[in-house]
Amino acid sequence: MNFINPKTDFAFKKIFGSAESKDILISFLNAMLYEAQPVIEDLEIIDPYLAPKIKGVKDTYLDVKAKIDGNKTVIIEMQVLNVESFEKRILYNATKAYSMQLTTGSRYSLLNPVIARTITDFQMFEHLETVISRFVFKEKTFLTDYLADEFELVFVELPKFDKTLQELETLTDKWIYFMKTAQILRSVPEELGNVPELRQAFAIANEANLDPDELEDLERREIFIQDQRGAITKATRIGREQGIEQGIEQGIKQGKFELVVRLLERRVGALSSEIQTRISQLSAEQLENLGEAVLELASVSDLTDRLQRYF
Repeated sequence: MNFINPKTDFAFKKIFGSAESKDILISFLNAMLYEAQPVIEDLEIIDPYLAPKIKGVKDTYLDVKAKIDGNKTVIIEMQVLNVESFEKRILYNATKAYSMQLTTGSRYSLLNPVIARTITDFQMFEHLETVISRFVFKEKTFLTDYLADEFELVFVELPKFDKTLQELETLTDKWIYFMKTAQILRSVPEELGNVPELRQAFAIANEANLDPDELEDLERREIFIQDQRGAITKATRIGREQGIEQGIEQGIKQGKFELVVRLLERRVGALSSEIQTRISQLSAEQLENLGEAVLELASVSDLTDRLQRYF
């Protein structure tokens, strides 16, 4: 038995955003937002497949959205790649979902809270040890809550979760384990299968239940992610190699500078900081030429005249 990777956006929306996913999403959100307490009893899924596809990325859909507790909007996003300005996109999506509730002339009192729920396949907050972190508006010095409790940003960082199957204790643990490992499992573990919603999620994720078009969509997205990861890895490697090369060149130049200064001070005496600064501005080739000309210099004045030729 093979399961699709719930960390890809197609599979994520297939599992959590389909018409048959209501109970799954309720269980998932209760586990992620409310420590598995049955706070959410009902919700309305805003079908992501009805939204326009994102321009530039073929077969990629917008985030899963749902209305919970009668008025709150939850945006649920799975992010595999740590792309530039991702943290700003989260804020943009949350504030857009908030502001678009009103039409021209509507009262601000009609605005309802928005929760942005983001699951990442990379470490986003390296200084935090917790797998789940929550951010709200607070006064900077005294950490007092803002009067209107309208925004909450909740993150799950999958790489920080390291529990084994035998160590799973809570429903939250089980859902995170599902998100992280479903693709490599070949059967439904008993520890997860005893939760009806998780058992249903595995059924939707079973490749055998997908039609050819869905499998093709999934494959395209997997290839896209692999290509993007490859591009990031290559760019990082090239940047590191260039940095090493530049560092070597800078080190060679620094060594030449220090050697030339020592030779000059032995020849003409102590050098002022101004003269040393001018020498440091010479190229590696000019430093070599100056070193070869040391014996021709009898005084600091001779050195100053020599430096004039380079500027």
